[in-house]
Amino acid sequence: MDYAENILGTIGKTPMVKMNKMVEEIDSLVLAKYETFNPGNSVKDRMALQMIEDAETYGALKPGGTIIEGTSGNTGMGLALVAIIKGYKVVCVLSDKQSKEKMDILRAVGCEVYVCPTDVAPDDPRSYYSTSARLARETPNSWYVNQYDNPSNCKAHFKTTGPEIWEQTDGKVTHFVSGVGTGGTISGVSSYLKMKNPNIKIWGIDTYGSVFKKYHETREFDENEIYPYVTEGIGEDILPLNVRFDGIDGFTKVTDKDAAVYTQRLAKEEGMFLGNSAGAAVKGMLQLKEHFKKEDVVVILFHDHGSRYVGKMFNDDWMREMGYID
Repeated sequence: MDYAENILGTIGKTPMVKMNKMVEEIDSLVLAKYETFNPGNSVKDRMALQMIEDAETYGALKPGGTIIEGTSGNTGMGLALVAIIKGYKVVCVLSDKQSKEKMDILRAVGCEVYVCPTDVAPDDPRSYYSTSARLARETPNSWYVNQYDNPSNCKAHFKTTGPEIWEQTDGKVTHFVSGVGTGGTISGVSSYLKMKNPNIKIWGIDTYGSVFKKYHETREFDENEIYPYVTEGIGEDILPLNVRFDGIDGFTKVTDKDAAVYTQRLAKEEGMFLGNSAGAAVKGMLQLKEHFKKEDVVVILFHDHGSRYVGKMFNDDWMREMGYID
């Protein structure tokens, strides 16, 4: 009989899906690495399992402990699934721009949820970075995950996502396109793919209000680049250690409006019911089309599921209020 011992055994080995209608203006073969097939419906399941297993190995996470993390929602879900199987508690700290669906889903799998204001500096005591660190200091027998700087984040994608992409394309992948948030996915995949073929190009998708693109091009951390934005799951107002800029060939920025509109288009034109960062990734890839030749194989990674955005990008009333559709 073929079955997993528990839900963690279903993490990874996600399918690769050819894109069609939305990429007609790109001559290359475009393949989507479809991460919503993970049990928590996002790519974050991979690193959640790796980070917890490594913390157990190093003794940072002890039996019956409490896992504490600042998250946009998906990492929290992945941590919760692992914690359920392994017997830990999870406390998740989110910013108030995250969708209500994400908060409800985290509570549904047993997480304690704190919500913090978005429009504050990272070192403000009210920020979700500061609140996470404070809760970890105050909670006995707790472990602060810190996915932004935790090397196990990159490690998960070097061990699993990168090899899967290489094998599924029979080593023919020429470009990898991914949104960048904590940096673990793009940096881990980049490390593996460039080890196999240094000529593979790695493209990061950034958002307006984030520092990544400017920093990559100038190595200047420009605070004038930072302002509130709507797009979820990508961009940062800090420089996580997991964003390994030397392994990324370039960035392109996508507006909040384009990210939202293209998220809707993915569902209606490709049958791909995906999260907000997928819309940004597709629009960003189209902005990069002059870099792709007919013989190329472009892999784009889709991080999470559309069910977490039903009240936002898939709600036309919300889209009209934001000025994204007529």
